[in-house]
Amino acid sequence: MRLLVLGAGVSGMAVCRLARAQGHSVTIYDESPVEPGRIIGMGAGVVTGAWDAGLLDGVDLVVASPGFPERSLPIVETLESGVPVWSEIEYSWRALGGRPVVAVTGTNGKTTVTALCARMLEESGIRAVAVGNIGTPLADAADGDWEVAVVEVSSFQLRFVDRFHPVAAALLNVAEDHLDWHGTPQAYAAAKARIFERQGEDDLLVYDADDEGASDLVRSARSVLHPVSASHLPEGGSGVEGGRLHLPGFSVPLEDLGSADPAHIVDMAAAAVLALDRGAVPEGVESVLRSFRPGSHRRQVVATIGGVDYVDDSKATNPHAALAAIAAYPSVVLIAGGLAKGLDLRPLARAANVKAVVGIGTAGPDLVAEAGERGHLAGTLDEAVRVASRLAEPGDTVLLAPGAASFDQFQSYAARGEAFAEAVARLDKEELRS
Repeated sequence: MRLLVLGAGVSGMAVCRLARAQGHSVTIYDESPVEPGRIIGMGAGVVTGAWDAGLLDGVDLVVASPGFPERSLPIVETLESGVPVWSEIEYSWRALGGRPVVAVTGTNGKTTVTALCARMLEESGIRAVAVGNIGTPLADAADGDWEVAVVEVSSFQLRFVDRFHPVAAALLNVAEDHLDWHGTPQAYAAAKARIFERQGEDDLLVYDADDEGASDLVRSARSVLHPVSASHLPEGGSGVEGGRLHLPGFSVPLEDLGSADPAHIVDMAAAAVLALDRGAVPEGVESVLRSFRPGSHRRQVVATIGGVDYVDDSKATNPHAALAAIAAYPSVVLIAGGLAKGLDLRPLARAANVKAVVGIGTAGPDLVAEAGERGHLAGTLDEAVRVASRLAEPGDTVLLAPGAASFDQFQSYAARGEAFAEAVARLDKEELRS
């Protein structure tokens, strides 16, 4: 078989390695130059520069990386030619020989749930790997010594699946995101729904009962539905009641959980339900629930200065995540903005408990305009922290919840979060000297 792999990034190179090991002919296309050292010994061809539809001549399959939006010329012309387009997830899943896959998707929380589920399985003596969008491509784990693969899958990857069939899956939440890639909210939601497209009545589908987008989408699923909630105990599901998190077969006191944040409780519950379905034991699950700590740049208190908490939620890269973060604090001076990805950030400025907005990045001016007299524009994140500190009073939270991507000013959301923490640290030192 002849493959054309679109993209020489992490997932594209992983597909190339797997396909060559299977004996297939591979050509890699990337608009940007590819370092020769990355392909030496692979036995694959490489084409760079402007796209040429002639690359499709004689090709049996195109495997597309997330860097190629569905409306990009290579994808459009491939679809028009009739050549099948798969994502790395689809291609790699077919190489697993029927071994079970747990899949996790959602606008927010999927990395946390994927990691937690894999840890719960491991704590229960089950060999598990956390792969996919979390970091290691599924292709690189195809020949691994594991019993269960827990795969984080993005909407980009789900858009081009065909037979992908997870025996257990989680659709955590669905809100507008990545409209620059998918084009419309409907196309984005349709891509998310493909996680359960091949599931049947014996397969499990976990979802957040409090999320309207997820609850609406799963109505078309044939799977066994298991709702989870941080606000109540849903019928036939898992959730909070009487000061305890109730899970299939046992419950855990809320004070024993690693986080009291409602978003984290939903994530922990979803991971637990998935892990228990795949054979985890209550002791292994509970151990992970107790030791859980939020990942970096996810609602981390980086300092308390003059009675004001400074919280880094740089991972809130869409309005859904930012609004959830805002709702977790009673009085917020919000630092928000960045690369909006076609999304409307103005609802952040209208949130009831936002007393002031400091706008940053390309979306900053729109946020400030929406906030009116409560809006303040900052050219840099360091300036934003200083402006926010002047606006905040004891009891307030200065919250970095951008609601947007970071690439207009930073290399990543992590770099943005680190810059925030550094700016707060400088402010703290100045306060100590004064």
